[in-house]
Amino acid sequence: MFAKLPPMITEVVVVDGGSRDRTVEVARQLRPDAVIVQQTRTGKGNALACGFAACTGDIIVMIDADGSTDPAEIPLFVEKLIRGDHFVKGSRFSHGGHSHDITRLRKLGNDGLNLVVNVLFRTHFTDLCYGYNAFWRSVVPALDLPDVTLPRPADGRKLWGDGFEIETMINIRAVAEKLRVGEVGSIEHERIFGQSNLNTFKDGFRVLRTILSEYGRMNGRRRRGLRPFVESLRLSPAKPRSQARPSASRHVTDPRRESAPLNRTSRSRVPLDD
Repeated sequence: MFAKLPPMITEVVVVDGGSRDRTVEVARQLRPDAVIVQQTRTGKGNALACGFAACTGDIIVMIDADGSTDPAEIPLFVEKLIRGDHFVKGSRFSHGGHSHDITRLRKLGNDGLNLVVNVLFRTHFTDLCYGYNAFWRSVVPALDLPDVTLPRPADGRKLWGDGFEIETMINIRAVAEKLRVGEVGSIEHERIFGQSNLNTFKDGFRVLRTILSEYGRMNGRRRRGLRPFVESLRLSPAKPRSQARPSASRHVTDPRRESAPLNRTSRSRVPLDD
């Protein structure tokens, strides 16, 4: 995976959840400059929050350390950010994307949850539950993730936002805060090693609960008259399309396409969660 990181990457953040497969040791051998961060609790959501807090660059890219996401696609995400998007999500089911890993049952569940979000939030998502995203570091406060310094509940439960619902949560909050959200095609590969910790039914219901919770949260904020985060955002204006010079562009044979914003209204850092 490290070998596929494009030259534009200036910092790699590896989040370790106490793995026993020599992840940290191998990461240091392959990338001596990698920043190693220990999770403060458990769950993918907490891993990402810890990784975001450690990033120092202008752009953050989320990729998994199991080899399912392709680092060579990072320039596709960065290009859309440079051209004006605040948040760019990968899609396995549109714009030339594909998955070699998802089961039929998980695909059916993803389609159903995707439809619910598109109806409630008036979005055009084609792939809700995919964790390959990129965004400007300045929009991290809009995601309002659980404080990484909070202790883990004594009964062993995860804090809300610490589990697999994190991917749905940040996608919805980006839209609810009126950020300009784009989408690019992505190829999901079979994981190199290990088994997924995702439980189709348990985590599916948790994602549905997240959707309904976020819908209530959005409406509650509107009733209180809270302005969307985008109104306070102070990003450097994107260059006009004719002048934009992204660090890398798609190969002429790449079938993946750009898309319009999904909501109707440099430098890159890559956190890897183990």
